[in-house]
Amino acid sequence: MPSSLPLRACLCILLPFATACSDAADATAAPPAVETFAPDTLRADFDALYAGLRAAHYDLYARRDRDDYDARFRAMRAGFDRPLTPVQARVAFQRFVAYGNVAHARIDPPMDAWEAFRDGGGKAFPLRVRVEGGAAWVIDGTAGLPGLTPGDRLEAVDGMPALDWLARMRAHVSADNDYMAWAQLESRLPLLVWLELGEVERFHASFSKPDGRRFALDVPARDRAAFRAAEEAAPARFELDWNTREARMLDDGIAYLRPGPFYDNRPEADHPWDPAAFRRFIDAAFEDFRARGATRLLIDLRDNPGGDNSFSDHMIAWFADRPFRFSEGFEIRVSGATVAANQRRLDAQGGDADSVSAQLAAAYAGHAPGDIMTFPIAETAPRPAPRFEGAVYALVNRHSYSNTVLVAAVLQDYGFGTVLGEETADLASTYGAMEAFTLPRTGIEVGYPKARILRPNGDPRPHGVVPDIAIPTPLPIGTEDSVLARALEAIGEGGIPGR
Repeated sequence: MPSSLPLRACLCILLPFATACSDAADATAAPPAVETFAPDTLRADFDALYAGLRAAHYDLYARRDRDDYDARFRAMRAGFDRPLTPVQARVAFQRFVAYGNVAHARIDPPMDAWEAFRDGGGKAFPLRVRVEGGAAWVIDGTAGLPGLTPGDRLEAVDGMPALDWLARMRAHVSADNDYMAWAQLESRLPLLVWLELGEVERFHASFSKPDGRRFALDVPARDRAAFRAAEEAAPARFELDWNTREARMLDDGIAYLRPGPFYDNRPEADHPWDPAAFRRFIDAAFEDFRARGATRLLIDLRDNPGGDNSFSDHMIAWFADRPFRFSEGFEIRVSGATVAANQRRLDAQGGDADSVSAQLAAAYAGHAPGDIMTFPIAETAPRPAPRFEGAVYALVNRHSYSNTVLVAAVLQDYGFGTVLGEETADLASTYGAMEAFTLPRTGIEVGYPKARILRPNGDPRPHGVVPDIAIPTPLPIGTEDSVLARALEAIGEGGIPGR
């Protein structure tokens, strides 16, 4: 079940442009005109945006009252009273979509413009920040800033309290709750600051040490070379590689499995959604674990971007003791946009009659726009013996996303294993199964969730998988994997059931 959690934004952004000068006359020529959309065009497509979301989104008002959303629409529409560049339009429209607080309703950020800005020497906010416990904490980017170290608290930026300042960036992020939004900001803050403020040379910030001592710094923005230099100068610290697949035995009969993304991430892979190579890796890992007498298994899902259940189901089947599925089914809201998107996929597949797209097309044919239909999810049977019979544990964190969250939910809800770590930012029951429609005048593509997907136990509440055993990620991060060490301690204590 592929899924991603991007972000977007809004403000007047002057895009860099290049000019070629072949002689003195060229040097005095006017720069090329920047493409803009007229106010009438913007308002017409803004109307199409809201109408499209109302028609196709599974529940546009799940997190916002309709009257509030209508008021936001009217206020923003009235503000389209001057031409905007394509980037400015995209950013403004995404702010409106993000207001709905549903992660899978979004307009992707203008990454081409961001990359052009950075390639041209553009400078960006240099710090990585984590919001936790009602405060903002610096977690990276401190090299070259005297007195500032990871674990210091960010108190204010340019005279604004830190959380208020960060809330300006949060307004660009499609997220179901603040926890999810703050998790995204940890890696995307430079982009979001640029989208909100444009290029800023320096930021006047205040901080406090763990002992309460406060101090102020002028924090200069960094170009790419300065970012690289700061990374090279930073002290060593433990970092997870989300791309890594690993299977090995630890002490005391504990097997360790880091399955990596649930898609084929090998550079030589012909297609990312072919599970054959992943299944070979999983089979070899479990066969080795059994041969070496493993009695307990720890599956490390931290910082895992997720992927598709055709990969993860094969892993779970090695230790499942009864049939399972990540959800009873998708509750899909039928719409013209959803039917058209599915037909495009079916056409690209050559009309494959056995594909999921073909099954969906047949199901849609019996429903009118606005109907809610259920598309069932087939159960996966446990693997025939021999299977792994030991205790199973899964380790998650706030950056366990997409299908990874559903793996943890399956383990919890079916009693296949025990979940450790910190709550996932991505939701266990969510609005998802994204589709997209394109605005007719600006060409902006708008993603939306066509379905509601409930975790196996049917709990609809909008929160992530809450671990059975909480293990927080430390601040600051040290040089060792202290979370894994604590998880192994917990498993070794013998008081935690694995089933």
